[in-house]
Amino acid sequence: MFEKISLEMADFIQRSPSCYHAVSNLAEQFQAAGFTRLHESRPWELKPGNGYFFTRNGSALIAFRIPEGTPAGFMIAAAHSDTPAFKIKSVPELAGEHYVQLNVEQYGGAICSAWLDRPLSAAGRVAVREGDRMVSRLVDLDRDLLLIPNLAIHMNRKINEGVALNPQVDMLPLFGQEGARDRFLPLVAEAAGVAPDQILAADLFLYLRESSRIWGAEREFLSSPRLDDLQCAWACAKGLLNCEVSHSIPVCAVFDNEEVGSATKQGADSNLLQDALLRISAGIGRTADAHQIALASSMMASVDNGHAIHPNHPEKADKINHPHLNGGVVIKHSANQKYTTDSISSGLFQMICQRAEVPVQVFANRSDVAGGSTLGNLSNKHVSLNTVDIGLAQLAMHSPYETGGIKDTWYLLRALTAFYHTVISCDESDAYMIE
Repeated sequence: MFEKISLEMADFIQRSPSCYHAVSNLAEQFQAAGFTRLHESRPWELKPGNGYFFTRNGSALIAFRIPEGTPAGFMIAAAHSDTPAFKIKSVPELAGEHYVQLNVEQYGGAICSAWLDRPLSAAGRVAVREGDRMVSRLVDLDRDLLLIPNLAIHMNRKINEGVALNPQVDMLPLFGQEGARDRFLPLVAEAAGVAPDQILAADLFLYLRESSRIWGAEREFLSSPRLDDLQCAWACAKGLLNCEVSHSIPVCAVFDNEEVGSATKQGADSNLLQDALLRISAGIGRTADAHQIALASSMMASVDNGHAIHPNHPEKADKINHPHLNGGVVIKHSANQKYTTDSISSGLFQMICQRAEVPVQVFANRSDVAGGSTLGNLSNKHVSLNTVDIGLAQLAMHSPYETGGIKDTWYLLRALTAFYHTVISCDESDAYMIE
């Protein structure tokens, strides 16, 4: 059971070398399940019992289902589609005397050293001219095409003492020798099925060619590219598809650009979720006051992986508040509200997990170490909700090849399916009830 679910998730990751492919694959899953595709530029007609989804920028997606009868509040699970990587610049080739390299810039907080000496390729999207129209096409070069070579130890005797890698010098991928000059754009055009002169612009990223693997003495570990955060994005979508009946309005939100601050039209720090919830309420006939009442009985799970205690460096973790692989869903806490979790949202989510028989762990940073933030507190700037920050424990976060526990994908999927199914209400004494 654990392997089957993790392998299904890993297959999704393998088919999603960029955020654009991830969202396209999620859209296909919802469409295949009978969800109707909506467009922000068109009116919405919503009917009870039906599921709907829409995308923004090709890299963010929101899906939801309208229940039969009078809906309760929203139950929102949110993740992100992007991952730390290297983006190829608009003029991509750097041709020298003997080699052709690609000119790239760092996207997000990547562990640069882990990208060295590994087979790489490129994927993303291109903007294509078709007559008087411009359309987007997904692109995956889908071959062992690039590699970022390390500097030999003979040329850097201190390489094992820690090296500062300069993205403009040390992280440029090797594309070919002299004969490769002016070959990259034609390869991209071929993959997109267009002529090179039709391409107007591109958003292309490097990605690791290594496949996902289950390993360990008891096959208890899963290593894969892009676990953070496609593991959670997949679980958010799959949980909604599994939750066929709910009296709340279950919402799956997958944002983009979380790794670079979320301040884009498709990021969590935008009007994306706010607009979607308002249009849903308008589509089912809610007044503005009824919409606010519904929000008061709503909840959001900000779903993004967290740090497992490291086998070589346990001193980097809090002495008590640290999760481990295969230990269940992690609830993340921060006194400075890097995470949105408080006692209310934590208590509600723990009750949901107890009903689903899913184990729960907690995470807090060491008090002298600043941690990262997630999309929960940014989203709450636009839609105020009880929000809990959760995720799964993993090792080597922001490496191109990350490691998690084989059981944890199943735990998260089971917890989110129960979460979507839950109805939350708050009475006059500020007591919460779940059903």
